[in-house]
Amino acid sequence: MKSIAKQRRDSRIRRHGRIRRRVTGSTERPRLCVYRSHVHIYGQIVDDIGGRTLLGASSLSPDVAGKLSKLPKVDASREVGKLIAERAKAKGIQQVCFDRGGYLYHGRVRAFAEGAREGGLEF
Repeated sequence: MKSIAKQRRDSRIRRHGRIRRRVTGSTERPRLCVYRSHVHIYGQIVDDIGGRTLLGASSLSPDVAGKLSKLPKVDASREVGKLIAERAKAKGIQQVCFDRGGYLYHGRVRAFAEGAREGGLEF
């Protein structure tokens, strides 16, 4: 018998697999994927055709880690979204497709996406 935490994790991984069958990143429009742990949030922009990660940001990034430690997790997620958008703009990335990673588009994941949009990324 699996614990509830393992069942939830396995369900999320199955959902993520279904999403990944439809959402792929290309050179022109890479994939913005999000991972959410209990405390932190991580985002990466990935070119699936080239098979490489173009850039990433998280709530542990030295640029924002000190500032984010005092904020609630939802507000910290929004700031990380803005940070990844800023880094993407510096590399010339304007459009991405959003991969929510099997999580509900709610709370921290939604705040991350809205922060990226505020930073100038187009989904």
